[in-house]
Amino acid sequence: MPVTEQDVLQALRAVRDPDLHRDIVSLGFVKDLEVCGGAVAFKIELTTPACPVKDLLKRQAEEAVLALPGVTGVEVQMTARVVGRETNLDNPIPGVAHCIAIASGKGGVGKSTVSVNLAIALAQSGARVGLLDADVYGPSIPLMMGCANEHPEARNQEIVPIERHGVKMMSIGFLMEEGQAVLWRGPMVAGTVRQLLADVDWGELDYLLVDLPPGTGDAPMTLAQTVPLTGVVIVTTPQHVAANIAAKSVQLFRRLNAPLIGVLENMAGFVCPNCGTVTQIFSGLSGEELSLRYDLPYLGAIPLDPAVSASSDDGTPSLVRFPDSPQAKAFRDIAGRLAQQASISTHVSPAGVSFERS
Repeated sequence: MPVTEQDVLQALRAVRDPDLHRDIVSLGFVKDLEVCGGAVAFKIELTTPACPVKDLLKRQAEEAVLALPGVTGVEVQMTARVVGRETNLDNPIPGVAHCIAIASGKGGVGKSTVSVNLAIALAQSGARVGLLDADVYGPSIPLMMGCANEHPEARNQEIVPIERHGVKMMSIGFLMEEGQAVLWRGPMVAGTVRQLLADVDWGELDYLLVDLPPGTGDAPMTLAQTVPLTGVVIVTTPQHVAANIAAKSVQLFRRLNAPLIGVLENMAGFVCPNCGTVTQIFSGLSGEELSLRYDLPYLGAIPLDPAVSASSDDGTPSLVRFPDSPQAKAFRDIAGRLAQQASISTHVSPAGVSFERS
């Protein structure tokens, strides 16, 4: 008997999303199924183009269908549609599916470098990405992205973000003269963060990463109370001081009822470029240990390399300048896990019933 569409769908029920713990048919991922004789073609529409198990799902789907009697060939096209968090709040960024804050609590842990490279990694995966520099007192994104001397234009009473490497950006640094210092008290900082969110033409974005300033003050509280956050990423380094202060950020966001996506460790072991030996420069609490202590997902570690910060200082992020380095691979892997956690926290089934990771 010739193979039917129902035969194919039944076979594909054996393919399960390892994060959402359901098969790809009941999740509604299988689209545009066509059966012509022994030839089968369909799309698998994932919840993010940065899905770290994309290749695995494609291979399993091909194997499941090819095992059917009568199938002579199968063509699987992988696509993605990012679904954002549903909210009843007055959302100042309605076109943004996921707003994700990058926080640390302590300065000097490389949070802005992480934000820049994660944003680029997500954009390289095919996602539509924005990056907001919410550090009003020390904006660094314009310098790191190589556009410190540019100024955004206004269109229809909204600010048009600067774009680099496929990422839309906004920072108070674009609106100030070089060397100008910000002498503002808390309420003005909070108001500025709100304006940088609401008065910018972000358009349709899959992910808006927000690089928060150090500390647990006005900027993170304003963000958590202004927009429906998908979650917060905590950046730490393997030092007891950094971990202790990062823990304060965890407590702050939990008090604000802001979801925590996970912990990321920056400046992990140094990989010798000559022999490949890994040396632990710092000996404090690791990011993985911090994540276990607070029952948070561990997103991964970025190896220590002076070239990462040097390339940011030169205005070319390390992911662009050194795309084949261990650091670049780490940024891409972590970006995939970040997108993965965002999908887990917000995914809605075809019937409209939300479910969480088991």
